Amino acid sequence: MSTSPNSEEFYEKLKGQLYETTNWPSEYLYKFIIKSDADKSEKLEAIFNNMGAVISKVASKNGKYTSVSINLRMSSPETVIEKYKEVAEKVEGVISL
Repeated sequence: MSTSPNSEEFYEKLKGQLYETTNWPSEYLYKFIIKSDADKSEKLEAIFNNMGAVISKVASKNGKYTSVSINLRMSSPETVIEKYKEVAEKVEGVISL
């Protein structure tokens, strides 16, 4: 699933799917792709800081991009979507999967 930033229609559809397929609270896995840049990586990690998130990063073959997986317990689909919106707002050029 790829997001177009600030697409309320997309977020409403995601919220419905999350309610239908998951019992909350639940573990949720965020996946992002960012340009390999320490500043972008720090901004992304800071959004999930102090939440008990397990963060793993893998650089692309040529090192230009980094895949970031963030696994943590979320209380509801609304909290999941709040984090997606915060990431889109604070980390320029991020791709949400």
